[in-house]
Amino acid sequence: MITIYHNPRCSKSREGLQLLELQGQPFTTVKYLNEPLTKQELTSIIAKLGIAPIDLVRQKETIWIKDYKGKQLTDDQVIDALLAHPNLIERPIVINGDKAVIARPAEKIKEIL
Repeated sequence: MITIYHNPRCSKSREGLQLLELQGQPFTTVKYLNEPLTKQELTSIIAKLGIAPIDLVRQKETIWIKDYKGKQLTDDQVIDALLAHPNLIERPIVINGDKAVIARPAEKIKEIL
């Protein structure tokens, strides 16, 4: 099953959702700002993406700049920051089985279909 972690207020996230709809494959939408991720879920997503936690951070967001920028954070501390402030999570994230992408641009979704 394909899952998209989606923020309806984000144009890139809406583009990813639209691409999935056009593909005609069944998928699940998780509005992660309304349905907070657990630490286990977020850790699993990061592992599927094959990236370091810091690479999932929207580092230009005000909260990141104000509270975290320039600090030496462990991976666990970065994950905790993402859980505390889910708007810091890059979006959209699309998962298909054990494969995942940050769908920026939306066409990256096709890599895992």
